[in-house]
Amino acid sequence: MSDTHAQTVPFVRETMLPPADPPLREAGAVRWLRENLFSGPANTVLTILGFLIIWFLVSHFWDWIAHSVWNADSLADCRRIIAETWGEGARGACWAVIRERWNQYVFGFYPVELYWRPTMAFGLLFVALTPVLFSASVMIRRIVLVLTTVLTLWAMTVLGAPAVWLAFAAVVLVGALAVSERRVSWLLVFSILYPLMGVWFLWGGSAWGPVMVLMGPVLGWIAWRLLSGLSPMAAAVAALVVPVLWWLLYAGTAARDAEALVSLAIPAVASDRFGGFLLSITIGVAGIAMSLPLGIVLALARRSDMFLVKSLAVIFIEFIRGVPLIALLFVASLLLNYFLPPGTTFDIILRVIIMVTLFAAAYMAEVIRGGLAALPKGQYEAADALGLDYWKAQRLIVLPQALKISIPGIVSTFIGMFKDTTLVTFVGLYDPLKSMSDAVRASTSWKGIYWEPYIFVGAIFFLICFGMSRYSMYLERRLARDHR
Repeated sequence: MSDTHAQTVPFVRETMLPPADPPLREAGAVRWLRENLFSGPANTVLTILGFLIIWFLVSHFWDWIAHSVWNADSLADCRRIIAETWGEGARGACWAVIRERWNQYVFGFYPVELYWRPTMAFGLLFVALTPVLFSASVMIRRIVLVLTTVLTLWAMTVLGAPAVWLAFAAVVLVGALAVSERRVSWLLVFSILYPLMGVWFLWGGSAWGPVMVLMGPVLGWIAWRLLSGLSPMAAAVAALVVPVLWWLLYAGTAARDAEALVSLAIPAVASDRFGGFLLSITIGVAGIAMSLPLGIVLALARRSDMFLVKSLAVIFIEFIRGVPLIALLFVASLLLNYFLPPGTTFDIILRVIIMVTLFAAAYMAEVIRGGLAALPKGQYEAADALGLDYWKAQRLIVLPQALKISIPGIVSTFIGMFKDTTLVTFVGLYDPLKSMSDAVRASTSWKGIYWEPYIFVGAIFFLICFGMSRYSMYLERRLARDHR
């Protein structure tokens, strides 16, 4: 075999061929086009049809976009500028309305001098979300916290935040960045406290109110510790009853007495001053944060072997899913007051958040129930074989797998709920899509403006919903455990 060569013995090669460039059709842009746009007759037809649609849209609307006006005091001024620049009969977008009224679309009728408060609350929201959403990737966590720190402090400075609160935000943001470098789980303490802080920053008033609300779980834990040695059942009941009694009977009085001794109040803002994306994000974040755990409980209750628990869960889920969200919002806005004691005040935004949460939780329960049903029976049997009780089996084995399976449905429910926040316009709140656009058009300067506000609001909604969608795709990739 020492005298053989590649040319003398078939199918046996001891010499290497010289390297050659791949064929043109198998590399570069040509390959990408062939694989993605022209892989077959149907794909080719759809690609050509898509290009024709794009060409139609560009040819019909390019002049309207190209003739945009950004600096004008009114719609009439926009039309005059367009006519003087591109001639009579020309058309163009009047984006000056966004430049003039951006603050209303973002903050609604929130006091101008207090714009820095929702800005700070929104910035600190990312600190609270960091240990929950970005704990796995150090690089993503650093990017999120650094961008949040820079943008929040810059926006607060531009909006005229007092030096004390600017220093407070800087300490929290920079401190969160430093803590996350050592152990990101320590930020979970801030995540637990943030809901009360966010409510105080947005609505204002006395800080003793959130403090007294926080005292409820503390008293419940103390009651549980005192009774756990006597009766576990009595300890569990006390841990639930004591906070409720504290909130209903004593928290308000204690907050007023503490405020009289040491004032920790900031200017209060009524709920009717909320509007725009501030309102949508407030309702959306609160609904998302509360609907997921409630949906998990409902899903587990619907799969329960206890007849009463299962029946109540089925009745609740099917009733909520069978009623339009707008009907529930009308109940929250109009009918709920008839069932409350005379003189009781129930904040309208809180009522809307409760109804939106219940509505989303019913759909969330069915999504999670699908994930639970998709698990093989062997997973439940394995948990039993390990000697785990029901709650440990759900927490350690069943729910992590079921929630991973349900990620696309969960995020779809979140996106749908966030877009449904625009329905609050029917209960008198100023959503960014309709009510705020109507409020802008009520001015004689912008009467007749139509497409620009809707395009602007739609673009913001798209960015937020697209961001949630991309994060869910990242989460699916990170949690994938496929055998490749």
